[in-house]
Amino acid sequence: MFIGHFGAGFAGKKISKLPSLGTLFMASQFIDLLWPVFLLLNIEHVKIDPGNTAFTPLDFVSYPFSHSLFAVIVWGALFAGIYYWVKKDLKSSLLLAALVLSHWILDFITHRPDLPLVPGIDLKVGLGLWNSVPFTILAEGFVFAAGIFLYIKTTKAINKKGIYTLWGLIAFLTVIYISNIIGPPPPGVEPIGYIGLSQWLIVVWGYWIDRNRKSSGP
Repeated sequence: MFIGHFGAGFAGKKISKLPSLGTLFMASQFIDLLWPVFLLLNIEHVKIDPGNTAFTPLDFVSYPFSHSLFAVIVWGALFAGIYYWVKKDLKSSLLLAALVLSHWILDFITHRPDLPLVPGIDLKVGLGLWNSVPFTILAEGFVFAAGIFLYIKTTKAINKKGIYTLWGLIAFLTVIYISNIIGPPPPGVEPIGYIGLSQWLIVVWGYWIDRNRKSSGP
């Protein structure tokens, strides 16, 4: 899943208005921000295998430190703990922990059984929604659209940048998503890592959006 994770980040603003959209994006995509680092350091491994599932040519061979359930719980607790240490806001900290965990839950729905539960134990899970392209697009599109709807209902633009930056990001993510579906497989594993690191730009974009919007409710 890709845009669905950002949909979860958008939706987080409805629950707590304190964290910036950039922080919400960082939490919802946190393990996919870690994964490229582990991939480039050769700690975790992926293969390009067209036909692995109908939706993606990637075969996630090993990613226990970023994507095992145990590791995600640890990352979520660490993320929330650091945020609480800085902001002293328990509600927002718990939300961010939940967003980190939500990534694994959404991946569990879409991935084939390749998600480890605990590092070092060869028990992997996944419901395999990626075996159906139409159902994947429907499910992920729904999460993305619902998150955007909640974010727009919760915030309002304070200037034109607040409009253009938001809809620009929505358009950008949509184009990237479609390109991933209809485009050719990645040219190699190393480019996957560098493309994955570029997601930090979307986090920065989220901060930019939120600087130009404010809460529209109590």
